[in-house]
Formats: sequence, C-alpha cells, structure tokens
Amino acid sequence: MRDTASGSIVNLPNILTVSRILATPLFLAMLFAEGAHWRAAAVIVFLLASLTDLYDGRLARARDCVTEFGRFMDPLADKILVTSALVAFALGRIVNAWIVVPIVVRDVVITGMRMYGLYQGRMMETSRLAKWKTTVQMVMLGFLIVGPAGPDFGSVTTTEIGVYGLWAAAILTMVTGYDYLRAGLKHITEIGTPAEGKAVKAAKPAGNTG
Repeated sequence: MRDTASGSIVNLPNILTVSRILATPLFLAMLFAEGAHWRAAAVIVFLLASLTDLYDGRLARARDCVTEFGRFMDPLADKILVTSALVAFALGRIVNAWIVVPIVVRDVVITGMRMYGLYQGRMMETSRLAKWKTTVQMVMLGFLIVGPAGPDFGSVTTTEIGVYGLWAAAILTMVTGYDYLRAGLKHITEIGTPAEGKAVKAAKPAGNTG
C-alpha cells in the first residue's frame, strides 16, 4: 500500500498512530473495570497511547516518511482517544458535561471539514496551538484517570487539578475551533482555485509562531 505523499503508508509513525486508536477501547475497558489494579492499568495504557502522539509526527519527519494518511489520521487518533475519555468521565459525573460538549462538537465539526478537504484534494494541517490544546487535554485527563489515588497539592486534589485544567483546555478548544472554521470557510469559498497538492493551514492567532 502506497500513499501519494511519500511512499508506503505502512511505516512506524503510522503504526504508532493506529495503535493509539486501537488502545482506546482497551483503555476504556480498564477504566470502567472494578479494582485499583485496573485503574493503574488504565493509567499506563493512556500514558503509552499519549506518548505515541508525541513521537509519531517527529519520527515521520525525521525519517522523511510523512504521508497523507498519517497527516489525516494523527489528529483523528487524538480526537478518538481524548473524546472517549471525556465522555467516560462525563458519564461517570466526574466532569461537567458543559466541559465535554463544546470539545466534542468542535472535534466533530473539524473532522468533517478535514474529510471534506481531503475529498477536494486539500489537507487541513494542524496548527501549533491546536497541538498544545491536545497536549493540555491529555495531561489533564491523566490527572483525572489517577483521580483519588493521586496526592493532594495543598488544598487541591489531583481530580480537581484535572477538572480545572479541562476548563482551560475547553477555552483553547473554542479558540482553535474558530481558527479552523475560518480557514475552512475560506477554503470552501475558493472555487476555481487549483486544489491538487495544496494544504489548507489554519490561521494562527497573533503571537503564535512557527
């Protein structure tokens, strides 16, 4: 199997990306299982899955094996892992649904825009701010997964740090969502512009570099 960007889609970075998706149901099963050992296992699986997000893109660039498949599936794998964890915590009443709903809605809309862009022969790239948003989400979810087993930080518990951090992540979600929406609508209105081989990159807010 080959990709139009750079050779075969069967490479280590793409395998890491797909493993993040495959790890999600395993993580959820452990999260809902009874017993402290299952919660500890869920922490380990989530940590390993999160680490694949750190290394798949770096490996792809270092080995010059960036593919269109990887560029599309990398952020999608993040959304599957993060959204599944968020919904699980909302169902468990650990976090408020008002935090989860805007994040999930934003991710569904952006994924739809990515799929439309792919159909049109354009790839919507992930902005640096969006990557930071995903990192914040994963770190805060880590605090929530550890939960009551974690230490207190003064008068603040591990769970409370996770909840407060998710509110900050929700704000970043709205900012990056607007960013992507603006770039996506601009792309849709560019009728008649040659689309093959071009990428639509989300406009970056002032102060964001790179």
